Amino acid sequence: MGMAHLVMIYRNRLWKKTMPGYKAISLLTALLHFFSLQAQPPIGQWRTHLPYQQAAQVVKGGNSIFCAAGAGLFAIDSALNVTFFSKTSGLNDVNVQKIAWDNNTRQLVVAYANSNLDIIAGKHISNIGDIRRSTIAGNKTIRNIFCSNGTAYLATGLGIVTADLSRYEIKDTWIIGNNGNSTGISNITEDGSNFYAATDEGLKRVPKTVSPADYRNWISFSGILQNPVQNVITTDNRIIVQKNDSLLVLNNNTPVLFYYDAAWSVVSINASENRIVICQRNNAGNGRVLVLRSDGSTDKTVPQQTFTLMPRAAITDNTSVWIADSTSGLLKYNTAFESYVPDGPGAFVLGDLLAATHTIYAAAGTVSAAFTASGNKNGVFAFRDNEWLSNQFFNKSMPDSLADLHTLAADPLNGTLWAGSYGGGLLRYLDGQVYVYKNYNSSLLPAFNTTGDFRIGGLAFDQQRNLWVSNSNAVRGLHVRKADSSWQSFSVPVLAAGSRLGQVVADEAGQLWIVAPGGNGLICYNPGSDISNTADDRWKQYLQGAGMGNLPGNNALCLLKDKNGFIWVGTDQGIGIIRCASAVFDAQGCDAILPVVQQDRFAGLLFRNETVQCMAADGADRKWVGTKNGVWLLSPDGLRIIYRFDESNSPLLGNDVKRIAVDPVTGEVFMATNNGLCSFRSTATEGAADNRDLLVFPNPVPPGYNGTIAIRGLVTDALVKITELNGKLVYQVRSLGGQATWNGRNYKGEKVASGIYLVLVRDDSGNERIAGKIAITSGR
Repeated sequence: MGMAHLVMIYRNRLWKKTMPGYKAISLLTALLHFFSLQAQPPIGQWRTHLPYQQAAQVVKGGNSIFCAAGAGLFAIDSALNVTFFSKTSGLNDVNVQKIAWDNNTRQLVVAYANSNLDIIAGKHISNIGDIRRSTIAGNKTIRNIFCSNGTAYLATGLGIVTADLSRYEIKDTWIIGNNGNSTGISNITEDGSNFYAATDEGLKRVPKTVSPADYRNWISFSGILQNPVQNVITTDNRIIVQKNDSLLVLNNNTPVLFYYDAAWSVVSINASENRIVICQRNNAGNGRVLVLRSDGSTDKTVPQQTFTLMPRAAITDNTSVWIADSTSGLLKYNTAFESYVPDGPGAFVLGDLLAATHTIYAAAGTVSAAFTASGNKNGVFAFRDNEWLSNQFFNKSMPDSLADLHTLAADPLNGTLWAGSYGGGLLRYLDGQVYVYKNYNSSLLPAFNTTGDFRIGGLAFDQQRNLWVSNSNAVRGLHVRKADSSWQSFSVPVLAAGSRLGQVVADEAGQLWIVAPGGNGLICYNPGSDISNTADDRWKQYLQGAGMGNLPGNNALCLLKDKNGFIWVGTDQGIGIIRCASAVFDAQGCDAILPVVQQDRFAGLLFRNETVQCMAADGADRKWVGTKNGVWLLSPDGLRIIYRFDESNSPLLGNDVKRIAVDPVTGEVFMATNNGLCSFRSTATEGAADNRDLLVFPNPVPPGYNGTIAIRGLVTDALVKITELNGKLVYQVRSLGGQATWNGRNYKGEKVASGIYLVLVRDDSGNERIAGKIAITSGR
């Protein structure tokens, strides 16, 4: 039995879990300089939602413990205050590769996977982008960082790069391979006389009295150390070398065996407080951390526990050991384990994002570009009330086949969550229990010429609560679980049996729109007045070209039904819009139109030659479009670009945007990218039934606040007036969906004075009434 978690939780900012038994404590004093994951951002601001239990490195700096985990970076100080670092808080990149602390300048050095560097000093972040921008040939990946006296020595795939941490610039590059060639460096260290480098050509040293930039000055060790070594560190002025699973100490430049245990392989070594900290694993899949004194005697063995399955790095801190574990997050061990896991999804989000009632669901699974399963068993996560949630099913095993949960749907009546696996069938989560549907309890079929490969391509509920399921590569590719729980299946006559099928959308006319990946365009299916009667079923395939459906390209990738009932089709050649969905099967037919969008002084087809991977509509029916080159916000008709976000002009984590969903209540837009999940607080929400339950925030408006004031809970397109108590008009605006915004200024652009202001909205009879009040405090 494998382990797959339907919904994973790490509640209330940062959890501290203690063994035996879990004890949770909330951190109520998180530093406010950086937006934490839990605080809902103001309008126009971003936040990240990253997995933090996949910890990779831990270092101590000043009074804080810094942890690099997945794509995230955070710090915990001695009072258990937590600080999150991300692009939303000023970092210049994503995907932290290595971190190191320099005691001399009291700064944290952050190296990214693309070799970009950030230097963090308190609240100030400086960037050194020379390595990333360099066109030098070779592997520039930063494998390790050694800091000494204000210089960061970067071990890269081609040599050693030194960075000045006071001037924030690259000082030098040392290419030290044999005959002046490049060679990969695993780590660098020093003693009073020499620099030492663990390289792919063995251990090398250079006296500090000569230029280390001249490869001829580097002395290669012979014997066992003339072949690749994995690490070199200094502790108590002794040089320790890692050679595979053995540790050697240099005695007058002669290697002497320092430590070896045949039962345990070495994952990493680290020098910490004149001790050597070793992370290890054995053949049984257990992990442990061993702390040795500089003379080789054992100081402490962190026992094997469920927590230490995959220790990646560790340090000591007085009597405690801090461990970065890739399954348990940041651990602290003294006499018991404590696990520190900031709030976030349990893994990277690669599949569907679903905005349901008060909840954002995020699927971790995915389907490869070649339409193969990836084996991702991380399940589905839920975000509610500004925290990532779990439930009573947490830590219970699920069948091995339930991998790659990638497509989601929620029952419109009771919110029951359904998830489709690409290979494992259909999953329903109800009242804390998981039910799996395959051929023995449904009409679902395995993929063509297989016996146990149940590929779910897409899910959608129609207005009668029938759940429609595309069963990719099956002989009968479309299935329905009716509201009465009975099942029925359908062949797709316009495609060959066993064709791929993907996303499904149901329209108001009761028709199904189905993506047919791999160049088969889009399928429209009208089941007639009675689903059970197939005699009146009608099918149509949409392809590229006038009279064929007029899609911009045959490779359809995503669908969106907007508030007008229009069907938006995203392809690898742009977007087509089907505005006459109810007339698809009429004599005149219904081709897609290809809108022309105006941008600057140029006009062109909407996203022509752009790969459109996902779309979502907000409360004002504006369209959020995700591509491989960032995110666009379009006007409701698609003819005007309102925003464009990419890595260079925003905190968007990655330009390759896989999925988008909009929270209908808050207007927050969630974007799953190739580098993690992030969100942007937008200005539009879904309209309310009336204007009686308004929420104004912030209210009162604090002194010095220069952000946006939001008025939420309005009917769609409501006319809102801000007036003084005597009725004098200050500002007037129409809501976007159910939310209006005000910048706290009058119609002349001047900041308003302190006082109480009225919010007036027009009721159904056309009369204006006071719907709320806004308190502006002094000092704004």
